[in-house]
Amino acid sequence: MNLTINQQAHHLPDTSTVADAITAIDARPPFAVAVNTVFIPKTQYTQHRLHANDQVEIISPVTGG
Repeated sequence: MNLTINQQAHHLPDTSTVADAITAIDARPPFAVAVNTVFIPKTQYTQHRLHANDQVEIISPVTGG
C-alpha cells in the first residue's frame, strides 16, 4: 500500500501498522505519532493498522528557546 510518512511517499505491505511505519524510517525515541492528524498512543503502535493513502507524522520534540 502507498502512504505518506513525514511528507514522503512510502510503500508498505497491506498489513502494516504504525510500528512498521516507525521502522520504515528508522525513527529513534522520543517521538509522537499521528495518523491522519489523530494522535496514536504508544501502546497502540503495534495494533493500529494503516490504510492506503494514510498520512503518518512521526514527530520528535524540539527544545530550545
